[in-house]
Amino acid sequence: MESWLKISCVLCIFGFLRELRPSEPYHAEILMGEWYHVTQDEVNRLVYPVGTYSYLALLIFVFLLTDLLRYKPVIIANAITGIFIWSTLLWTSTLGGLQSVEVLYGFYQAAEVAYYAYIYAKVDKQYYPRVTSHTRAAMFVGKLVAGLLAQLLIGMEWMNFRQLYYITVSSQVVALLWALWLPKVEKSLYFHNKTEAIEGVSKTEVGSLEKGSNLTSEPEPITPKGSTQALQLLWAHFRAAYTNSLVIQWSLWYAISLAGFLQISTYMQVLWKSFENEPTIVWNGAVDAALTLLSAVFALLAGYFHAGRLSTKLSLLSMAFLSILQGGCVLLSCWTNNIYLSYLGYTLYGGLFAFTITVASSELASSLLEDSFALVFGFNTFLGLLLQCILTFVVVSENANLNLNVFEQFTVYAFYFVVIGLVYFLFVSLQYLWSFCKRPKPIQVN
Repeated sequence: MESWLKISCVLCIFGFLRELRPSEPYHAEILMGEWYHVTQDEVNRLVYPVGTYSYLALLIFVFLLTDLLRYKPVIIANAITGIFIWSTLLWTSTLGGLQSVEVLYGFYQAAEVAYYAYIYAKVDKQYYPRVTSHTRAAMFVGKLVAGLLAQLLIGMEWMNFRQLYYITVSSQVVALLWALWLPKVEKSLYFHNKTEAIEGVSKTEVGSLEKGSNLTSEPEPITPKGSTQALQLLWAHFRAAYTNSLVIQWSLWYAISLAGFLQISTYMQVLWKSFENEPTIVWNGAVDAALTLLSAVFALLAGYFHAGRLSTKLSLLSMAFLSILQGGCVLLSCWTNNIYLSYLGYTLYGGLFAFTITVASSELASSLLEDSFALVFGFNTFLGLLLQCILTFVVVSENANLNLNVFEQFTVYAFYFVVIGLVYFLFVSLQYLWSFCKRPKPIQVN
């Protein structure tokens, strides 16, 4: 087996173990159960928002720390944090304890960047598309197995909801042990590998970095001067990316769409818990498994049938149409009295999101310098989280003046997608009209 494939397989096993969390489909069900001294409204307005704010606050810090520490320590810290999170949930029962867990969960989510960035530092660039698909697929498989396992254990009444935490903690322990065996990374994009990081940037952008620098292929110890040069290079990549109009357009789409998805996926279980006709068997695990499988299929379809095959304007038009469809699926989830239709609406929404986010990622990637992928996608995720925090503060938090119940909150999220679709549709239509009006008229010959 080739070395790049061995490294990919080793990392994929960690990704699978990390996502093997059967308690996740029933997280809200557990928190609002008999084991914790919190109400549904407190979970909705005082617990979940803490995780959202923490994720936003830690993302940029973790991104820089990941590059500085060369990935593996952050991957190990991610697994340790997972052990702390689900172990704490087994003994705490108070509102303050749950809020503390959400702070840790914010770091757990932010540290996921190390998982995706690690592989690019360990394999040659020619294998990037393959290892990207491997690592994504590993996490999809982990989520799929977790959902099916959770549904089996709950449906057969072999475990109660809270006992699922034991399996989740165990998978995080195994993930930690596996992470310790990951090969050490000798270089990184900004702080430990000047030469390769500079290759994709124009001479005028990095000329100041080259003066007085000893550019070798070997990573150098981090000094104040080296740290300054690394940050200057990071800024050069950032400026080169976000002065590109295509990058700006697709970055906005990526961030806006991601914000809606994070908000909906975070609070959907609270919505289901609010249905009066809650089924005897709670099918959250099966729904999560179906959504994961549909997302994987739709992401694959996006790669083969859409991304790179349409012009930018046609791509944006299709995204606008799909955004309106996403809004319709969310409305189906919250406007029905039948929880099974709500399950269906959420699953379809997840598949459409996977398609649109894959297209946006592909369009972004085709417009970027290769070495700035992690930076741009990290910053776009930061923008998405910022928008999610605004949504949380305005719609959900205890300080919100709207005072909406959970069904009304999801109605807001649905029209969020509908409005985005209409705005993009009008924007692209005006672009077409402007291009048509500027088209030179044919010269008539007498």
